[in-house]
Amino acid sequence: MISEERLQKILDRFGYIEARMSQGGGDIAALGREYAELRPVVEQIRDWQQLQGDLADAEEMLADPEMKALAEEELPALRARLPEAEHALQLTLLPRDAADARPAMIEIRPGTGGDEAALFAGDLLRMYQRYAEARGWKMEMVEYQETELGGVKEAVAAVRGEGVFARLKFESGVHRVQRVPETESGGRIHTSAATVAVLPEAEEVDIAIDPNDIRIDTMRASGAGGQHVNTTDSAVRITHIPTGIVVTSSEKSQHQNRAIAMQVLRNRLFDMERQRAADARAADRKSQVGTGDRSERIRTYNFPQGRITDHRINLTLYKLDAVMQGDLDDIIDALIADHQAALLAEEGL
Repeated sequence: MISEERLQKILDRFGYIEARMSQGGGDIAALGREYAELRPVVEQIRDWQQLQGDLADAEEMLADPEMKALAEEELPALRARLPEAEHALQLTLLPRDAADARPAMIEIRPGTGGDEAALFAGDLLRMYQRYAEARGWKMEMVEYQETELGGVKEAVAAVRGEGVFARLKFESGVHRVQRVPETESGGRIHTSAATVAVLPEAEEVDIAIDPNDIRIDTMRASGAGGQHVNTTDSAVRITHIPTGIVVTSSEKSQHQNRAIAMQVLRNRLFDMERQRAADARAADRKSQVGTGDRSERIRTYNFPQGRITDHRINLTLYKLDAVMQGDLDDIIDALIADHQAALLAEEGL
């Protein structure tokens, strides 16, 4: 049930912000951010209220013999629009994840399965690169280590664009693959896995890192061998002593590596804080879409059957080739819809 009192409070707050901004008072930047957040909510409230008013007017017209025919013609269409308008309003009233609008860092590592797991990790990386390209996002590699067979030992990439974390955050977890490896002569199906972690990009104001809590080591960056070996101590490894988190960066510039590694560390610490808060809120629930549990098996990619299954919402699609080419919207849209339904139930909307 939509609370009229709650809607009025939102409208009052929006009116207050508009007035303050027109007068030039207060923190203009902070007011501008709140105004931008509230504006789509206020637009949905006004649309819903307008529809309610039109319905009330049409129902009153039924009592007027001269207007009854017009009212009977308008009412079915107005009533049909009401559920959709109510649902749209309910979605805008849901509590927002403050990190949704942030850029994200995506980390991919092979799990169980040896060389095949590393090859699959590489496939996942290319899948996300294609998805980012299709959405007009910018994806830059931060750390990339390749195996001898061309698989991925570790891949860390920064993704920037509109709604990046909001759409990618459901990708965190264990991705399982079932297929016949190219190296398998007997044609047997193998099962292996890769882990994906999607972290919102943290700002310095989000996480303060005490210099006494970190140890910074420089080391020789690994090269391709022979004349290409990097002989300078440019790679940087940062260890966060309280948590044991270790991050590395091995670009050409030691100064750049230090900055990159600090950003990765900040993102991981920020994500830990978000997970702690989410776990506290969800302590009474056994499962929840989007918990980001890195140990949770979230999806299976079955190549012999061309099938992909997301286990959190029991969604199975027979379009694996398209998904591996970056066509992820059907899965992500379904995960977002399921998450919104769970939130609606929690909020009693």
